[in-house]
Amino acid sequence: MGTKTISLSEEAYRLLKEAKLPGESFSDVVKRMIKKRPLSSFAGLWAELEDEKIEEIKKLIKIEREISDKKWGY
Repeated sequence: MGTKTISLSEEAYRLLKEAKLPGESFSDVVKRMIKKRPLSSFAGLWAELEDEKIEEIKKLIKIEREISDKKWGY
């Protein structure tokens, strides 16, 4: 497999470096971050969950979004 040299702004490099997991290369990060799943693949996943569990998941998602927003400066 060949390689390509690209230019990134300092900010883009910092964000990419922060997203990097232990043992991951920058190529791994880019591939992980741009993979897309069709939205339809998520349809019905919560159908069997009780309302209480769904509310718990929603609260956790809200907390994670707030943490992410602070990390990325939004």
